[in-house]
Amino acid sequence: MPTSDDTNDRLTALEIKASYGEDLLDQLNLTIYRQQQQIDRLLIELDDLRRRVPEGGSQTSTNALDERPPHY
Repeated sequence: MPTSDDTNDRLTALEIKASYGEDLLDQLNLTIYRQQQQIDRLLIELDDLRRRVPEGGSQTSTNALDERPPHY
């Protein structure tokens, strides 16, 4: 039969484990929250980039330095 000291020690160990579990859960929730904020910002940026790129995805080069010389 367990003594009162054994029961107190086991209860203390369980309380410590529960406390660590709660801390870990809080950290994970914060990480998920921050990741969702980052995903939301990236989606907004992606939508902005899609609006900037013309339909079809190709841009015509108007810069003379980007064009091939006639001898190629």
